[in-house]
Amino acid sequence: MNTARHQPISTIVTNRRARHDYHIVETFEAGIELRGTEVKSLRAHQCSLNDAFAKIEHGEAILYNFHISPYEQANRFNHDPLRPRRLLLHKNEIARLAGRTERKGMALIPLKLYFKGPRAKVELALAQGKVQHDKREDIKKREHTREITRAIARINIR
Repeated sequence: MNTARHQPISTIVTNRRARHDYHIVETFEAGIELRGTEVKSLRAHQCSLNDAFAKIEHGEAILYNFHISPYEQANRFNHDPLRPRRLLLHKNEIARLAGRTERKGMALIPLKLYFKGPRAKVELALAQGKVQHDKREDIKKREHTREITRAIARINIR
């Protein structure tokens, strides 16, 4: 008998710019170490993943430039909005990511933040930066597929 419970997932914020600026090689799910007022701000969707990135330092994964707005009702117990936050990963995952991010052009980029049950999780991507011509190619491909779908829709209407 399978007693595993399915936990509801509710997305808080996504980093839409990441898929435009990077080639996504692999994705990981990581927990995030938060303080009480940070969790309350996340539940109110008061955060931003723009310019956020992760680094492996001293055997720990740290998330930088992740902005969580101060919780308005928490006066003196508030947190620093841009403080570095520790990511919760297994030791072997951290070691593997450390080896892969040492390669030229590889970075750890957060794609989205969500609640999985009561816990806050981050979807991390091992990504390689795109150059300008790669971005242009992606835009051309997207426009080309749009034109094809429009043409097919016109044919199907007639």
